Amino acid sequence: QVELVESGGGLVQPGSSLRLSCVVSGRTVSTLNMAWFRQPPGKEREFVAALKRTGGATNAARSVAGRFTVSRDSAKNTGYLQMNGLNPEDTAVYFCAAGGGNPSSSALRSASAYDYWGRGTQVTVSS
Repeated sequence: QVELVESGGGLVQPGSSLRLSCVVSGRTVSTLNMAWFRQPPGKEREFVAALKRTGGATNAARSVAGRFTVSRDSAKNTGYLQMNGLNPEDTAVYFCAAGGGNPSSSALRSASAYDYWGRGTQVTVSS
């Protein structure tokens, strides 16, 4: 059974950086495509960024491109979302997601590409 547990959320000021972690159990992180989604208050869940299991560049939504990066540490079996230049519009519950296969770059942005989900961690950006 694959389980994802997020951590690292919190309350930060605009312009700050934060790194979210997603500890994976039950499967090796290097065999998984990993992504982050978020759900702002009162809104639908949306794609943030993803990293193919084969590695390469972060596939990021336009709203976070150049500020957010996805990475992974195989030794710790953990994925990360590095968030820089945070602004109040980034306030949301952030969810880690993982799945197998070889989806296209566009398919990686869809929640349907992922079989496993964490419960989420709250990120609040406010002065």
